[in-house]
Amino acid sequence: MTLHRTAAQPSTSAGPRAAAPSPAPGVAGQWWRDAVTYQVYVRSFADGNGDGVGDLLGIREHLRYLAELGVDAIWFNPWYPSPMADGGYDVADYRDIDPDFGTLDEADALIAEAHALGIRIIIDVVPNHVSDQHAWFRAALAAAPRSDERGRFWFRPGRGPGGNEPPNNWVSHFGGPAWTRITEPDGAPGQWYLHLFADAQPDLNWEHPAVREEHLSVLRFWFDRGADGIRIDSAAILVKDPFLADYDPDAPGDAAHPYNDRDGIHEIYQEWRRVADSYPEPKALIGEVWLPDPQRFAMYLRPNEIHTAFNLSFLCAPWDPAELRKVIDETIAAHQPVDAPATWVLSNHDVTRHVSRYGREDTSFAFETRNFTTPVDLELGTRRARAAALLSLSLPGSAYIYQGEELGLWEVEDIPDGLKQDQMFHRTAGADPGRDGCRVPLPWSGAEPPFGFSPEDATAEPWLPRQPESWNRMTVEAERGDPDSMLELYRSALRLRRDEEGLRTDRELLRWLPSDPEVLAYRRGDAFACVVNFGPNDAELPAYAEILLSSGELAEDGRLPADTAVWLRLS
Repeated sequence: MTLHRTAAQPSTSAGPRAAAPSPAPGVAGQWWRDAVTYQVYVRSFADGNGDGVGDLLGIREHLRYLAELGVDAIWFNPWYPSPMADGGYDVADYRDIDPDFGTLDEADALIAEAHALGIRIIIDVVPNHVSDQHAWFRAALAAAPRSDERGRFWFRPGRGPGGNEPPNNWVSHFGGPAWTRITEPDGAPGQWYLHLFADAQPDLNWEHPAVREEHLSVLRFWFDRGADGIRIDSAAILVKDPFLADYDPDAPGDAAHPYNDRDGIHEIYQEWRRVADSYPEPKALIGEVWLPDPQRFAMYLRPNEIHTAFNLSFLCAPWDPAELRKVIDETIAAHQPVDAPATWVLSNHDVTRHVSRYGREDTSFAFETRNFTTPVDLELGTRRARAAALLSLSLPGSAYIYQGEELGLWEVEDIPDGLKQDQMFHRTAGADPGRDGCRVPLPWSGAEPPFGFSPEDATAEPWLPRQPESWNRMTVEAERGDPDSMLELYRSALRLRRDEEGLRTDRELLRWLPSDPEVLAYRRGDAFACVVNFGPNDAELPAYAEILLSSGELAEDGRLPADTAVWLRLS
């Protein structure tokens, strides 16, 4: 398959990257408005020391690969000391690096080396909960009920005879009750503590002033070390109903949720924004906000709160032109009044890789319906993923690439139960297949596993040893320089995104072009257009002067085939 390109293929050398174009007037320094950010799940990116676990050394050894790919920033999943009960989202110390990953000195070096390559750094902060090994929680367990130490968390007596029932009916996101009972220091059955995720992740009480001050201090700690932004995990659930009322699934739609998207959350992020804006070059705040209401979502993006938030509605949308157009229109409409850039994301460390999702009959994503029992057409999923890359990278705003997307990796769905590590699998007794399948270590080189993930002389197996044998054609080594590969498609798209005037700024919103209902077609600026054909039949293209890039070959008569996208310079 030969793709239509007019620009030369990017060099495979490790030369310097071209300077980014100047930002639009009035938004100087607001790099987050149209940045392409690459998400690194540290344990699975690259193992530099041979112990089977990805680390900062491995990342540093591949920074030039990311510069060559053309990304503007890297978002690191939590790299802090952690027992890894939830892949690092159970943080034991916010001011250090997990020994499996490296040291603070190595983190400083990584930040400096990335900056030298023109890449910014985004650190993951987890404000809703900590690890049960965190010093605060250990102190709370040793303290008495109603003590200040316990006041930093949600400790409560149980209900029913002997306090044997949880304080309310809240359910963990990972399955089962959201409460665990402790044994008091004297050996008696004790209070219960809240954990909206795993029992090893006790929720913090954001009404306690020490919790707020601690997180402001953590922000300054990483900003002072050179971090350019903070990604906020589970950003909408920090504030709880102080009375811990039961959750009522039949409550009116406008009723306040007991812990999700409560109004008090905005005061917290206004404090965070003041910290971010206090630096000579303001820092970025990026929220993980799972909300179905676009207007409630946009409230987090007001000028004195978070700068951007993940557009998870786009990620969850099926491969359907009407549904995607609706999400795109609603996203742009919700962001305009608050003058915030939209974000576009197809996959991340929590969801099924979209190559697999797009190859199923149901191409949408929802945690409630995720399963690995339905057939997957990987050829179809890959074709759609190539088209989706051009769609997402040409929409106004910023874009996120989860590691391995640029290689076309699919979800690994045959990991034996005994090797799975994800809490979502274990706490649901296997009803949820878990997230390990999108966290399998990356393939870099070679003909057999672990495909260069670890050094050649390493003897330790990767921490999740289930790379498919067929990934021998998906390695960076195999795809680099191949004009038909997913890697070269991404590299070409990212270079054009930087060079094309209509794609340089999120301020240049899209304008829909007339098209068949099975086609999405829009223009950016005066001369750029993207056309995506979702239908079964070839589609006509608008009049154009030049084909800039296509996700697959055009038909012999110049029409656009099914599940194919093209970037055009209009006549």
